[in-house]
Amino acid sequence: MNRNLPSFAESAVFAAPAVFVLLWASGFIGAKLGLPYAEPMTFLTVRMAAVVLVLGLIIVLTRPLWPSRAGVLHSAVVGLLVHGCYLGGVFVAIDRKLPVGFVALVVSLQPILTSTLANRVLGERVTLRQWAGLALGVAGVYLVVHGHTEGAAPPFAWAAAIVGLIGMTLGTLYQKRFGGGIEWRTGFFIQYVAAAALFAAGALAAETLKVQWTPQFLLAIGWLVFGLSLGAIWLLYFLIRHQAAARVLSLFYLTPPFTALMAWLMFDEQLSPLALAGMAVCVAGVALVNWRAGEKPA
Repeated sequence: MNRNLPSFAESAVFAAPAVFVLLWASGFIGAKLGLPYAEPMTFLTVRMAAVVLVLGLIIVLTRPLWPSRAGVLHSAVVGLLVHGCYLGGVFVAIDRKLPVGFVALVVSLQPILTSTLANRVLGERVTLRQWAGLALGVAGVYLVVHGHTEGAAPPFAWAAAIVGLIGMTLGTLYQKRFGGGIEWRTGFFIQYVAAAALFAAGALAAETLKVQWTPQFLLAIGWLVFGLSLGAIWLLYFLIRHQAAARVLSLFYLTPPFTALMAWLMFDEQLSPLALAGMAVCVAGVALVNWRAGEKPA
């Protein structure tokens, strides 16, 4: 056996960021496909219910260990923050006519907010080079979405996007602090049950609960359940366990550029030269944040 060959775990850690970015970026495409056929809270309730059913079947077949009472509480908190606040905020903002570009720009500030909090809460050191990379990421995202953000949106839409930003940031830090040792199947199940309850309450309180079960809606639900709620979220927590929070969250800078590229391929949405330049700036920013230059990974 060649000892110079990387182990499976090392290969997984190396490949996971690229796969995660592609999956996460596709979430906006799934939302674009499905939102015309259901209101946001109703859409998300259906999505969460489907995830709970799939995870419930997996748990029945594999019988993993359940977490302690404290673990149940930690998982529920993460679910309300990462799934409830983030997804709810993003979907409501888009539904209330805040352009997707602005939504992407707001939530892309996660690395800056996370790095600031991680430095204080988790004791993770963020270097000057990494701060420069985070700033480059913000600039790159702005270039990508610039010129595609026309139209007025009510203050409530902006507030929803900010709720999404804060929810994902706090949820990521909370997961890194308290959720690393929780078995993923049962942990996910509790997270999605908590989020489903939140979305169902919102749908019952403010929406008509009408769903058009079109092929496009079913395709969107299927992809968001398996590709995002199971695949991308598992990869996010995998990366959080193996890397520093600032490095993981810097990957979100790549979401708007890759989403724009997917929209161009699927919906023929044109990319301007400025957007292409912004993509390059985003890549440079993420490279600065993640470049180790002899330092040990966190």
